[in-house]
Amino acid sequence: MKAMILAAGKGERMLPLTLTTPKPLLPAGGMPLIVHHIRRLVRAGVTEIIINTAHIGQRIHAELGDGAALGLRIRYSHEGSTGLETAGGIRRAMPLLGPAPFLLVNADVWTDYAFEQMPTTLHGLAHLVLVPNPPHNPSGDFALEDGRVANKGSTMLTYSGIAVIHPHLLSGLPCGPAKLAPLLRKAAEEGLVSGEIHSGAWDDIGTPERLRRLNQRLGEAD
Repeated sequence: MKAMILAAGKGERMLPLTLTTPKPLLPAGGMPLIVHHIRRLVRAGVTEIIINTAHIGQRIHAELGDGAALGLRIRYSHEGSTGLETAGGIRRAMPLLGPAPFLLVNADVWTDYAFEQMPTTLHGLAHLVLVPNPPHNPSGDFALEDGRVANKGSTMLTYSGIAVIHPHLLSGLPCGPAKLAPLLRKAAEEGLVSGEIHSGAWDDIGTPERLRRLNQRLGEAD
């Protein structure tokens, strides 16, 4: 299974750290955030990843190269200076991703989730990893009932930014900027999204303060 890491965001909430450094290259525990993901993907047997880039994305390419030093192949989907948002970025990268389901990871989260747990086949259009709601998202995003993701439920959970996506989820999506959440919500309404809960470590690195706290916990450890 191929994987795609979403790394094209401007990281505006991380200013001034992201004036010259893309958010995926900010250090966590002495290692760029995106490298934590890549190392875990390699452990899970992933041999090829696609990374979308926009804001000073050449820094990511220069840092990671073709991926050989990290044990896999990296290809890049460049979106110019403004980016195409989540679904738009995936849509642009489809020629690199191919027709099979692929693993999707947001570059700006940190987690100990074991990617080898993800399903390699889908009975629907997506499989989401959900986590308990963090303080910055107390209302959650989705519910999980008998392994199926729903838009509403008695217990709401937060989308972790980790998923397996079938390319058919984006069928008919035109080229250009577009968000992923509406597509997931439509598929969930149709009963086409499965899910699981990850109760281990997970952080959305959305502000300098969250990054500081993460580094305090990690020290120099992976």
